[in-house]
Amino acid sequence: MNQTDTTNAYNHNPLALAITGASGAAYALRLLEVLLGQRRPVDLMISAPGQIVINMETDLKLPGQTSGIQRVLTEQFGADPDQLRVFGREEWTAPVASGSSPPQAMVVCPCTTGTLAGIAAGTSSNLIERAADVTIKEGRKLVLVPREAPFSAIHLENMLKLARLGVVILPPNPGFYQNPSCVADLVDFVVARILDQLGIENSLSPRWGA
Repeated sequence: MNQTDTTNAYNHNPLALAITGASGAAYALRLLEVLLGQRRPVDLMISAPGQIVINMETDLKLPGQTSGIQRVLTEQFGADPDQLRVFGREEWTAPVASGSSPPQAMVVCPCTTGTLAGIAAGTSSNLIERAADVTIKEGRKLVLVPREAPFSAIHLENMLKLARLGVVILPPNPGFYQNPSCVADLVDFVVARILDQLGIENSLSPRWGA
């Protein structure tokens, strides 16, 4: 499948986005904003720590219920009705929990090292881990954005295990060759790299040599 075909497929099949409790909520929200702005359907999962971090790091205050989160984010980013679906951590009837209805691709951004470990171990102890497990077993693209410093040998071993399975490990390390003028430029640099991995065209950040 070439990049054009991949992009068209994403327009018709939901992308799964999981937000966990590592610092870096701005990356996840900007990614969600861009995906919704391109009218791509998104199945969203937010862990309880992920919601706490969003409330701490941004001005966005999300309610406790998934229906409320869906309403707030749909309004925040001007999404079409039913374009965004939000699922809870124990919502096992969600489409992303089954290989019969796998997401076209999945991103965990930011990804805690605990979530990384759960995915590497295949424990599927919550919907985020199960959705990632489904994505791997169905041979779909899985992108993990681990935000931790420094990485321990345990973290690196888990990343290596997953990388050998074809999982993309994309730490949010922004470049500076584009002469960023604000934090938003650094966020866009990372989000652009994620979108590149999904085969989604974007012009969020200048290209090297352009």
